[in-house]
Amino acid sequence: MKAYERLLKYAVVRTPSDENSASSPSSKCQFDLARILEQEMRELGLSDVRLDEHCYLYGKLPATEGLEEKPAIGFIAHMDTVSDFCDHEIRPLITENYDGEALALGDSGLILSPENFEHLKDLKGRTLITTDGTTVLGADDKAGIAEILTMIEEMIEKKIPHGPICVAFTPDEEVGMGTAHFDIEGFGADYAYTLDGDTEGEIQYESFNACKAEFDVKGFNVHPGSGKDTMINASLVAMEINSLLPGMETPRGTENYEGFYHLTNMSGECAKAHLSYIVRDHNPDFFEARKSTLRLIEKNLNEKWGEGTVTLTITEQYKNMAEVISGCMHLIDNARTACENAGVTSLMPPIRGGTDGCQLSFKGLPCPNLGTGGHAYHGPYEHITVEGMDKSVAIAVELVKLYAR
Repeated sequence: MKAYERLLKYAVVRTPSDENSASSPSSKCQFDLARILEQEMRELGLSDVRLDEHCYLYGKLPATEGLEEKPAIGFIAHMDTVSDFCDHEIRPLITENYDGEALALGDSGLILSPENFEHLKDLKGRTLITTDGTTVLGADDKAGIAEILTMIEEMIEKKIPHGPICVAFTPDEEVGMGTAHFDIEGFGADYAYTLDGDTEGEIQYESFNACKAEFDVKGFNVHPGSGKDTMINASLVAMEINSLLPGMETPRGTENYEGFYHLTNMSGECAKAHLSYIVRDHNPDFFEARKSTLRLIEKNLNEKWGEGTVTLTITEQYKNMAEVISGCMHLIDNARTACENAGVTSLMPPIRGGTDGCQLSFKGLPCPNLGTGGHAYHGPYEHITVEGMDKSVAIAVELVKLYAR
């Protein structure tokens, strides 16, 4: 089965994770896909296939005889999608021989256009997979799952010599909990790769340092007719908080190694208000400076409006995995060679986000990230190509070959 055929099968199984849930997995629907994958892994002939109570799915492809002592290489992808644009049936659409121009996404009124996504011109002539414009596609990260299992199938069918291969599919990556119950020892890999990136040929090991920052504002609500020097409008204080942050240091105004503050949610009335941010920076010193800026805002506004008016809560999420990967750069060197052997140009941009590999690396499993061929994740413009997926499979196959030598 081709990788894109697997993606089409997985995409229609809705698996949004829930950041407001305290359970693990955060949404029971993730088991719907996990059980499909569990059966498929068994049919492929993987050994030690197990699905645990937290929706982590593991399996192994034992080494070819004589290669048992080669490094055990792991491949990881996540089953959940974002919850945005995922509240109804997902309908993948296929456009063959895409012309590189503006493309209507079903009857949604949305247009996938090179004016917004310059790389579309480079996809001319390929077979493009989108949705009807009303949902995400879920290529993040069901494309990674499809490519890993297609790689496994190819290794078996073509009898390609290989060392031990370990496979894991995780829940809740999109809500930052993808490794909360990951069984590293049971997984059994010496090193691993997540397939959770964008363009085929991407090799990423420099991730953000990341935290979540939440401001809770307590207002003082009285009748507006007698509010002189008394009322504290929590919503206005919340607006003031955001105005004190650097206006251009947002996702729209930054790129490459530049960090940002990203307002993800806001709510408010006169009596109370809430702001949720994610804060990102590759440089650890700059990252600490960003958190200091937030604390200074809390301090100054409490001095202005009264102690207890503003409460800041910072929750650490993940760190830059370059700190770990720099000690085992063979993972990167071999990935670049694998791209070359597969006829794909390697790309090494920093990750402007995070993967399960960030946390796994600091838990003892060095785990850089590889591209899957997808683009425009987390929204209705998400798309991927058949050819990009095929190339990503070829890169994974070449990687396995290199570690078997």
